[in-house]
Amino acid sequence: MTFKLGLTGSIGMGKSTTAKLFADLDCAVWDADAAVHRIYAKGGLAVASISTLFPEAIVDGAVCREQLKMVISADPEALKRIEEVVHPLVAADREAFLREAAVDIAVLDIPLLFETGGDRNMDAVVCVTAPAEMQRQRVLDRGTMTEAQFEAILAKQMPDAEKRERSDYVIVTDTLEHAREQVQAVVNDIRDKLNHA
Repeated sequence: MTFKLGLTGSIGMGKSTTAKLFADLDCAVWDADAAVHRIYAKGGLAVASISTLFPEAIVDGAVCREQLKMVISADPEALKRIEEVVHPLVAADREAFLREAAVDIAVLDIPLLFETGGDRNMDAVVCVTAPAEMQRQRVLDRGTMTEAQFEAILAKQMPDAEKRERSDYVIVTDTLEHAREQVQAVVNDIRDKLNHA
């Protein structure tokens, strides 16, 4: 049996780096954002449905995220209709990954794990966190969004304290070395439990 470990955390907390640390310890890692990119790409499973709903969001045979953002800001109902297409396809992608994962621990990197109720399908949840000022600096240093955009995203996400409270494990990503030690401890704990199950 593969142990399903949900990996979550707010924007800029170090989820991608932490996912790589789990992969380094022979855990299989599935990334929800990467799954969305796959289904939006040319020939992807979401392209036909999105093109029927919002033809203006298709550019060069693929779903254009920038165009989708404009559609969503113009039409409050659009997001719900897009999610009705995307969520089942992402879930199918995740199930296919789990069927093929020949490992003891599968890490499922899902930013909105608690917000979507996905935590109910996990064997345990690990929350990635960092001090608020470090989080803000990381996001703004990427140069891909303004402070206002960052605040808007934060407002849609469950507060960090609540995510930590609801998680089985918490990893503080203040330094890479500290994060690596904590990931090793989580993996050791899960493997120990699996060996004594």
